[in-house]
Amino acid sequence: MRLKAAGTATAIGSFPHDDAAALCGLILQKLPAIPCWPQLPKRAFKEQMYVQASEGLPCVVIDEEKEKIYFDTSGDIYPELEKCLTHVISEDVDYFAISEGYAAGLHEMVRLLENKKPDTITWVKGQTVGPVSLGLTVTDQAKRSIIYNDELFEAITKCCVMKARWQIRKLKSVHPHVIIFIDEPYLSSFGSAYINIQRDQVIGLLTEIIEAVHDEGALAGVHCCGNTDWSLLMDTPIDIINFDAYGYFEGITLYPEKLGDFLEKGGVLAWGIVPTSDAIATCSHDGLLEEIKKKMAALEKKGVEKELLLSNCLITPSCGTGTLSVDLADRVLNVTARLSESFRSEQTP
Repeated sequence: MRLKAAGTATAIGSFPHDDAAALCGLILQKLPAIPCWPQLPKRAFKEQMYVQASEGLPCVVIDEEKEKIYFDTSGDIYPELEKCLTHVISEDVDYFAISEGYAAGLHEMVRLLENKKPDTITWVKGQTVGPVSLGLTVTDQAKRSIIYNDELFEAITKCCVMKARWQIRKLKSVHPHVIIFIDEPYLSSFGSAYINIQRDQVIGLLTEIIEAVHDEGALAGVHCCGNTDWSLLMDTPIDIINFDAYGYFEGITLYPEKLGDFLEKGGVLAWGIVPTSDAIATCSHDGLLEEIKKKMAALEKKGVEKELLLSNCLITPSCGTGTLSVDLADRVLNVTARLSESFRSEQTP
């Protein structure tokens, strides 16, 4: 499989809306080639990124009233570990399904595409939380990141893999070409003194889920909305790297040789050039178009081939829009769509 990107638009998962049906219809209209299903964290706590991935995880506790999620390791964890791993070993993918109460947008998008699938769609995009961010963000009852509980975190990682596999099968029921973005916001903290996790461990964790995505016949992307060691991602078998090109462009310029090799092998750079902060209220379409062209030129000066930059790129928002108002989120979607159209038209002979 190869993604013919060439400036096509898609979006990151979260939106501030609460009407899944209306929003899915809007996404299909604005992102006709690569629509994504929307996460709706303001609709329900269960749609918060980490909670959304929690069904079937061992020892997990969800307190909807206090809006908290944690792992309870105070008792005997082995019965739950054994139950979970039994389903993993038997490849019982359906055990790790994401129900509609946790992902209304996913199920609504599938229903819409079952009823009527637009001819414009080339790929359908989904997303799932990555094991690194889940492991570092969600703690046990003593406030210790669960990534440091070796036995439990190993099982949780395998659950993340199974959830990605289930989602791909769900999306493939309505379209043969699926992209899964692995959301890893915590990679922006990699290398800090506060995180005791090694490069090889991160590469191994990401590779495990990426290879599972590939085994299911889908493409894998990683989304990180801050700065990170981008060469780390290029040392995995990832297909798409999504970075915040609006606020953190300089970081990607540190790795021109590895970036060139990544693109040469068919990798795609997804440019999060449309801001998802209050800046979107004053950003112009023309200004962002000039911005992405200027930044591509900067990479070209560092030795990255221009044709690869143009052909192997996606246009996206810099992050999800779940924390914005509905009006601003709609503006992000509109600007992303229009920017992609203008960018692609300029590349057409």
